[in-house]
Amino acid sequence: MKATLNFQDADAFYECLLDAHQGLSREQSELFNARLILILANQLGDSRVLQACIAAAKPSQAA
Repeated sequence: MKATLNFQDADAFYECLLDAHQGLSREQSELFNARLILILANQLGDSRVLQACIAAAKPSQAA
């Protein structure tokens, strides 16, 4: 898993992601996120990297 910033234009991606959610209900937004995650995971394709990403994204238990 890459630990350093690897985005070419993180702000543009974030803006595009927010735009994609415009006009969606909460349920539609959650379904969109689920589909996007699966599509991006398929593009990555490495199960060890995906597992590391899942672990890194989990909230800390110290909170």
